[in-house]
Amino acid sequence: MLTKNKIKLINSLTKKKFRKKEGLFFCEGEKITKTLLKSNFDVIEIFTTKNFYEDNKTDLSNNNITIITEAELKKISALSTPQQVLALVKIPEQHIINNVSDKRIIALDKIQDPGNLGTIIRIADWFGIDAIVCSLDTVDLFNPKVVQATMGSIFSVNVFYTNLENFLSSQKNKTQIFGTFMNGQNIYHKQLPKSAIIVLGNEANGISQNIEKIISEKLSIPNFNHNKTAESLNVAIATAIICSEFSRNTAK
Repeated sequence: MLTKNKIKLINSLTKKKFRKKEGLFFCEGEKITKTLLKSNFDVIEIFTTKNFYEDNKTDLSNNNITIITEAELKKISALSTPQQVLALVKIPEQHIINNVSDKRIIALDKIQDPGNLGTIIRIADWFGIDAIVCSLDTVDLFNPKVVQATMGSIFSVNVFYTNLENFLSSQKNKTQIFGTFMNGQNIYHKQLPKSAIIVLGNEANGISQNIEKIISEKLSIPNFNHNKTAESLNVAIATAIICSEFSRNTAK
């Protein structure tokens, strides 16, 4: 039964302060839920319509299931068009990586757009990035829009939040730290290492000055349109290009 208290709880989880207080987040949709059930995340409860449950009994077995109507689903969904199933999930503990010498890591400096973060996580999953380290002022990982944009990759990629300046400073002597800049070296002319930390900056302002001072080498993605009608690339698109180049170089 979907009680008023449960509706209130799930609705509150659209805000970071309540996710932190309750230690919970939610995800929606068939693909994300099925990916969740194959992960090590702790599922608290699954809310699903009768039709979806009947079609997916095998996948949903051994979980705390609550059958609800589509009208009830709309009351707890963060989507304009609810997708038949919503899962309530425990927020796991962070797994901070300290030994970075043999790893490829993406570092995000003040990324604000939930869609960008979610897409970056999905890209990191595709290219086998070992971890994503986020500045404390990057958008929350468990924001419903971030979760949705990951399309399930949130359950596969290690993402953690920390003081980014301190983290990068502590790793500077252990690995190369690259950053993306308009005036950096052409990434297509650079021999890239197997392991590195790759810093990407805020959508509007780029990498902050305190982080820039720590970066070993600056990279850029050249603009091949000399008319330059586009001033810059979306940060998620830039991440995909950079991850592709690192993977292409190290696959040789």
